[in-house]
Amino acid sequence: MKAKLSNAQMAWRAAQDIADGAYVNLGIGFPEMVAKFQPPGRQAVFHTENGVLNFGEAPAQGEEDWDLINAGKKAITLKPGAAFFHHADSFGMVRGGHLDVAILGAYEVAETGDLANWSTGPTGIPAVGGAMDLVHGAKRVAVITDHVTRDGKPKLVKRCSLPLTGVACVTRVYTSLAVIDIENRQFVLREKLPQLSFDDVQALTGAALVVEGTFADLVVPEL
Repeated sequence: MKAKLSNAQMAWRAAQDIADGAYVNLGIGFPEMVAKFQPPGRQAVFHTENGVLNFGEAPAQGEEDWDLINAGKKAITLKPGAAFFHHADSFGMVRGGHLDVAILGAYEVAETGDLANWSTGPTGIPAVGGAMDLVHGAKRVAVITDHVTRDGKPKLVKRCSLPLTGVACVTRVYTSLAVIDIENRQFVLREKLPQLSFDDVQALTGAALVVEGTFADLVVPEL
């Protein structure tokens, strides 16, 4: 592969689309890095399904308070006005449609917007967890993921082969190569790395990419 974004750069790009004051759930794993990259003048309110609202970046090493963790059991910091509540109340927020955005990782995303982000195989996430609620409770669902698997197979596909987390739920995917919207059951290319041609990205995508008008260069800072 000629070029690709790092996990931090993908998280940075996803953070740029979060509106000021939005209520946001960040999935377990590198989606949690989105909390580090809030644009100047904007501040999201981050939610974790184990019962915290308005947490901040991870603490410095050695300064963790292990009573303060997210759903991935990682240490968090708190912002002024942060709140704690019962797990059931947290899921009431999710199922009640009170989250503006959920940002998750993925094993596969289909051109229909279907998401598979857990696996019944010997490795990986062994259960669907709260993601099934998040993808149908949040007003907008985005995914950040490498464009291909470690062995080079497309993660953006016509149909998911793994157990589904949700059906027709994803609207935007931030990959290591591109930003792609899902509209009318199609992958619509919005941005791509300038080092890659359209054909390069299409060759690594398991379904047709559609272009509506023009697409922009995917430009991110060094992180």
